[in-house]
Amino acid sequence: MRKPNVFLVGPMGAGKSTIGRLLAAELNLNFRDSDRVIEERTGADIPWIFDMEGEEGFRERETAVLLELTNERDAVIATGGGIVLRAENREMMKGSGFVCYLTASIEQLVERTARDKKRPLLQVENPRQKIIDLLALRDPLYQDAADFVVNTDRRSPKSVAQEIASLVLEA
Repeated sequence: MRKPNVFLVGPMGAGKSTIGRLLAAELNLNFRDSDRVIEERTGADIPWIFDMEGEEGFRERETAVLLELTNERDAVIATGGGIVLRAENREMMKGSGFVCYLTASIEQLVERTARDKKRPLLQVENPRQKIIDLLALRDPLYQDAADFVVNTDRRSPKSVAQEIASLVLEA
């Protein structure tokens, strides 16, 4: 049975948004980015939401947007790195589509996020350690949610998108 949506989960810097756009084109589906939807709805960027509402306020918004997105059909949905923290989010995704966990090495994640100032959780003294700590907490949750696990290390986004498309079409 074909599930209608494909959710991309994984840490910051794994390539969810970039790969998601390519995957949507590959599968002829719509592309949605949950973080962009949150920003459009609030008229503010994510760092501002974190500053004003804290992480918990942002997570509330994230769950509300995910609920909307899971009701759409035929979409590739790139999610924020922390979306798996809530069991209800993991269940929503698993219940309405395929979930693909995009992984990458710590080195790749650090390299890909090093110059990005729009990642509130990485605005700390030691971003590398923060990524390690976040992965320690979140990896089991990503694994729990995932139908597929795909490594993006040193790979072109196009080759990753093609691999995911094959997995989805074979499932």
